[in-house]
Amino acid sequence: MMTLEELRGNQAIIDEIDWNMTPEEAVRLYLEWGNNWARGDGYVIASKDDYTTYFVVNCWNRPYTIYLIKRNSDEAQELAQFELPARFEKDVCELKGVYALDDDVKAWLKEQLGVKR
Repeated sequence: MMTLEELRGNQAIIDEIDWNMTPEEAVRLYLEWGNNWARGDGYVIASKDDYTTYFVVNCWNRPYTIYLIKRNSDEAQELAQFELPARFEKDVCELKGVYALDDDVKAWLKEQLGVKR
């Protein structure tokens, strides 16, 4: 599994990141195939070859961790793992759970990875 520093050097993976994907949406798309057509959001999962790469924040145990996940309908592969900076803990990890990136963490990560969009 990659660190943040190793991820910085992997432009191919950085280019695949879906910055708008949430853990809940990934479950709906890849594990609940039956209701995907109704949302009309442009995502259509046709086979196990379809996948999404996205971040989640794990707030179950300290140190809180950011994971980069590559998910298809068959599995979720952890590509990278690194600590959530302490300055974001209060806003993101108020309760135990797994969360999407908030706007501040997303902006920080984009800066760390050199993403301009």
